[in-house]
Amino acid sequence: MSAAYLAAAIVLEICGTTSLKLSDGFTRIGPSGAVILCYAASFALLSVALRGIELSIAYAVWSGVGTAVVAAIGITWFGETAGALKLLCLVLIVLGVAGLHLSERIS
Repeated sequence: MSAAYLAAAIVLEICGTTSLKLSDGFTRIGPSGAVILCYAASFALLSVALRGIELSIAYAVWSGVGTAVVAAIGITWFGETAGALKLLCLVLIVLGVAGLHLSERIS
């Protein structure tokens, strides 16, 4: 069940970060409210997930997956550049998170 809480926390973190961009420096009320609600709910769910997942693994997965997905959203939705170095670094983040997740199973 902890994995489901972590997955929901990741989705909310992604929504919160995307809303942060849409808030235009907290000048738009709807997206600004979404930032606060999404991050609060994300942290709450992350804290519940930590009951069954080690902190190092949960935080790495939460931040790494969130970073990679938000970067993909930036590239596809907001027209950000997608150079080779940026894409390589995103792949390395995903590989690092996968490696940490694997280390939990091996230990």
